[in-house]
Amino acid sequence: MTLSPIEQLREPVMSSEPLPGEKSRILIVDDHPVMRKGLSQVIDDQTDMEVCGEASNIPEAMEKIQHLRPDLVIVDISLGDGNGIELIKQIRSRGEEPRMLVSSMHDESLFAERAIRAGAQGYVNKHEDTDRLIQALRDIRAGRIALSEKMTDRLLNRVAGRHDDGGSPLDRLTDRELEVFRLIGEALTTREIAARLELSRKTVETYRENIKAKLNLANAAELTRHAVQWVLEEGGLTENKEG
Repeated sequence: MTLSPIEQLREPVMSSEPLPGEKSRILIVDDHPVMRKGLSQVIDDQTDMEVCGEASNIPEAMEKIQHLRPDLVIVDISLGDGNGIELIKQIRSRGEEPRMLVSSMHDESLFAERAIRAGAQGYVNKHEDTDRLIQALRDIRAGRIALSEKMTDRLLNRVAGRHDDGGSPLDRLTDRELEVFRLIGEALTTREIAARLELSRKTVETYRENIKAKLNLANAAELTRHAVQWVLEEGGLTENKEG
């Protein structure tokens, strides 16, 4: 029986660690070239892992996974043509087997559970020391889930059915609604969001209405103000991000 990543928090799965002298092959998916270069240098300095390829968007990542067959994939949340959560879902839906670590500037409390439920095995913040990233890669290659102690406890409480009051109001949003909310905060119009996500304008309008209802926002102006404020606090403007 295959355990979901959430279930693996309680019962880690066995994973084939590299044999002595064999390196874990890692694909980096990030739309920021400087970040890809920095990660590559850190990883290639290790004796037990190496970068086998890089990708900047979802189609390129899917092609590289199919042809390079990496052991591990590092995924950024914010990608130019979509987001890392959707990429993780695509990888899993096609039966691909690499283990995945999300590396993001976004706060763990909002995105880590979404990433794990989508099929990732770990989450690290880009502001953390690179030693944390390397250890997380080794942990997930060994079949463990790589999260902070606080987030692990939170998810275990969810699995056990215990109520958690520590969440954000944005936890009420679906993955797609959260992506639309982020793009609103980046000042994209409804037409631009529809084009970016390959959706109809009507569908985007429906997402906007759902977001307003879930966040108890009275009108479009309040929605835009809240979205912009959140993006600025998260440092999540993709064109200005530093990795």
